Amino acid sequence: MKYRAYKLKFSTGVHFGKGTLEDTAYAFCADTLFSALCIEAVKDSTERLERLVQTAKAGKMLLSDALPYIEDTYYVPKPMCEIAHSQEDTGDSSKKKLYKKIEYIPYDCVEDYVEGEFAEDIAAEFHALGKKYVKVSAAVNGNDETVPYRVGQFYFNERNGLYIILGYDEDAVCHEFENLLTSAGYSGIGGERSSGLGRFTVKEAEDTEDLLGLLGKPADRYMTLSSSLPRDEELENVLKDARYRVIKKSGFAASTQYAKDQRKRDLYVLAAGACVTQMYEGDVYDVGTGEAHPVYRYAKPIFMEV
Repeated sequence: MKYRAYKLKFSTGVHFGKGTLEDTAYAFCADTLFSALCIEAVKDSTERLERLVQTAKAGKMLLSDALPYIEDTYYVPKPMCEIAHSQEDTGDSSKKKLYKKIEYIPYDCVEDYVEGEFAEDIAAEFHALGKKYVKVSAAVNGNDETVPYRVGQFYFNERNGLYIILGYDEDAVCHEFENLLTSAGYSGIGGERSSGLGRFTVKEAEDTEDLLGLLGKPADRYMTLSSSLPRDEELENVLKDARYRVIKKSGFAASTQYAKDQRKRDLYVLAAGACVTQMYEGDVYDVGTGEAHPVYRYAKPIFMEV
């Protein structure tokens, strides 16, 4: 498997689901990215969509979550593993709060984090990623009175944004991914796209050799860089020695000529940052309700050595 990283530079604010319209996350999961690729593929043909789905199901294309970068620093999820705090840190509540509060750390600080030596000043640098705003808009329905509503938006500071890692086995897969990702940038990703949010440009990330060199290699312990779910036959062995957090994925499929306003079946997956002692394949799940066309949820992992 070969790996390549891409920077997404957002020209607008973004709105990524976090439970309420008024709130927003600043990053998104691999299944959101895959859904966006599916939307762009089906605009061309259902055949192109099916090729994309089958390529992913066969493990010929792997996707990470969209992860933050600040200038030339690439962040990864904090690993969900046991931390080797020193005796001095055991009673230090500020250190415990720091470790609990942070979500992402620079990839080259993972070892320091696991050994309980992650520096507070490095954590503080993450505040430079961007700023969150709440915009008040008005909904107009015919002759009814306008109804105000609030939308959470996140704006990345200059030279900051999100990056995605692609795992691929053939150059043709990489080429198709780049074409679909570029198209998704024009359409936007996330919520409130009709208001112009979520639009981005794509370029290959530089200086990622060390980061990509940590991916997919035999190791005693791995961390996932994707929200993912082991297949049924993998589940018992994978979870036996794992440390993880389960998150619920739900919502509606984006309306297209292929699928209109379909609610997706709920799927519970392991959040990125899960630590396991063995790699697993995961799958691409059909989470449609059976009322119309299939609706796909991506749940395959990319593994990083920790």
